[in-house]
Amino acid sequence: MMGTFRKRIEIGNPDGGDSMEVDATVDTGAAHSMFPASLLADLRIEPVTNRQFRFADGNAANLDVGLALITIDAEQWPCPVLFSPGETQFLLGATTLEIFDLMVDPVGQQLIPRIHQARIF
Repeated sequence: MMGTFRKRIEIGNPDGGDSMEVDATVDTGAAHSMFPASLLADLRIEPVTNRQFRFADGNAANLDVGLALITIDAEQWPCPVLFSPGETQFLLGATTLEIFDLMVDPVGQQLIPRIHQARIF
């Protein structure tokens, strides 16, 4: 994938319990983060809904969506995640990056904090 890189993150159940460190591909072209359904099941993360998604190759599929506790660089936030039927999808998508208020530096292949403009009245 052009312009993507890997980032070590931790994923766990927002209700507590085990968590796991994984290397996820940072993919701003993906709306949501996606992890293998088997991994999410091992962490006792359950689907809360099922939605249809269209992929870059034009194919569409219904996927389960759940809520995971994701940790990036010691900061934690609950984030929506897709249950991938395959075992190789470890994607960190745009929604998760927005929740963490992170931007992508594709040249330096890193995530950087977004700096906000404050309007003072």
